[in-house]
Amino acid sequence: MKSYGRLLVFVIMIIALLGSIAALGTLASAAPMPRDGDKDKDHEGKDVDSGSFSVYQNGHRVGTETFSIYQTNAGSVIHSEFKSENTPPDVQTSELQLTAAGDMHRYEWKEVSPEQAQSVVLSNEDFLNQRWSTGATDKEHEQPYLLPPSTMILDDYFFIHREVLAWRYLGASCKQVKGQLQCPLKQRMQMGTLNPHQHASAAMSVEFLGREKVNLKGGPQDLLKLELKNESGTWQLWLDDQFKAMRMTIVGENTEVVRD
Repeated sequence: MKSYGRLLVFVIMIIALLGSIAALGTLASAAPMPRDGDKDKDHEGKDVDSGSFSVYQNGHRVGTETFSIYQTNAGSVIHSEFKSENTPPDVQTSELQLTAAGDMHRYEWKEVSPEQAQSVVLSNEDFLNQRWSTGATDKEHEQPYLLPPSTMILDDYFFIHREVLAWRYLGASCKQVKGQLQCPLKQRMQMGTLNPHQHASAAMSVEFLGREKVNLKGGPQDLLKLELKNESGTWQLWLDDQFKAMRMTIVGENTEVVRD
């Protein structure tokens, strides 16, 4: 197991990434987000996490999500691509930009195959606004949401968003006690979320359930366990000592997401 000293360094980094600096008494200065045209600059920065998740339903692999998270001077960028096992495959991409304060700046989703569609959610300080179209001939639709920029994006098919939400929870709920990171057991925290695919917002409760041994491809691992619950269902997440999601399941359904 990694030492708590190294863990705390990583926790400080992810808290800075998501804007919950006060939890460890650290201060950070916010920088303006790049203009939408400066997309190449969005991906310059420190690689916080990258890899892929395999998605299984009823024991059969149905898709793969490839993702990367970068920390930049302006905030952070979470990029993801989901590809199904169909022939030809369904392919979707997403990019979530967070400010240095951890708030949502811009979220873009695209369906690349078999159809073409796109959606963009922008923050306007006091609310969020979504624009989308579902094909070359479809007119653009628009919908405002009376939601603050602190709302977390939890879109369909992009499981890395749940890891980011878990980081926000750890940064807000856990604290440093005598050099050790401690999280309250079975104490639920409410977080606002938006699912752009479903054009729906919901309150998500997050709870720390302690540690649990889980059998993974490399053997058994002692992992942190979180539970995410809202009206649509309950997710359980297992994170390693670097706070990277290793496994996710939907309670009561035969759906499992495992880091490759």
